[in-house]
Amino acid sequence: MTADSFEGHYVWSPAADDRVLARACMDVRAGRYFSAHEALKETRDDYEVRAHRSLVLASVAADSDLAERWLSEEPGPEAALLWARVAMLRALRMADAGDQRQRALTRIARTACERAAKELPEDPTPWVAQLALARLDGLKDPAPQGLLTAPPGPWRLFSHILRLDAWHREAHHRFLSFFFARYGGSSGASWDVAAFLSQRAPTGSPLRLLPLVVLVEDYDPSALLADRTWEQPPWAATAMSVHRNWFPRVADYRFTPVLDLAYLAHALFMAKREFEAREVLTAMGPYASRMPWSVFGDPAEQLTKARRSCGLPVPHNA
Repeated sequence: MTADSFEGHYVWSPAADDRVLARACMDVRAGRYFSAHEALKETRDDYEVRAHRSLVLASVAADSDLAERWLSEEPGPEAALLWARVAMLRALRMADAGDQRQRALTRIARTACERAAKELPEDPTPWVAQLALARLDGLKDPAPQGLLTAPPGPWRLFSHILRLDAWHREAHHRFLSFFFARYGGSSGASWDVAAFLSQRAPTGSPLRLLPLVVLVEDYDPSALLADRTWEQPPWAATAMSVHRNWFPRVADYRFTPVLDLAYLAHALFMAKREFEAREVLTAMGPYASRMPWSVFGDPAEQLTKARRSCGLPVPHNA
């Protein structure tokens, strides 16, 4: 299925049109790891795809013993990476659930990340997994100059990752989330960090979307004219700039960047830029992500509302 076709239903799989990843996910669900090994091994020189594939595979493997079994039976860089990602997800889930096992799982996850980092020292992915864990123990390095609120955070770890891959997408999103109010940060800090990170990113980078991510994170439906926020000139201009400078590059991606496209389509739709939103939604084809739509209601209903407003086909039963 091509990303620019819509056959009457949404595809919610995070693998989207990455067929290699989709097949590996099926095998992982069946308790097999050979396809996962191949899917990860071929990404050793493509850190963006490696990060995405390892995270999606870990989300499928986290409720089974596949990662542990793979590491025991055939240890290697890919087995170590999947184990680090699985351990990371388990620790984060326990923390978000308020489970007391979180501390023990965090220690296990950190050890797993260190092991994976030793396997391939140039790979930023294990360090990104460690960055995701930073909010669990509150790393508080002083902020560099240039931020109004100077929020302390895991700046040293983030800097190390940037030395390996300066514009690593997941690293920037994980780092930004450290400052979200729901994780102990503040609205002011998250806005400050989002502006700092997006402004230093290349004009054509999807990292320019970071302020729009915070806009969704800070959404308060009870606030006066909350849904009109995206129409304000700064946010409409941000969305239009990303559409103008990053969106044309999507055609060159190996796989459809569904989540980034969803944030852009949502921002354009909310800003009443239906023509541009239509282009982005069309590029997504049938592939859908629950964020950012789920913040505003049922994700399928919200996506259908946007598509219908832009004159695009919607699921047959909508």
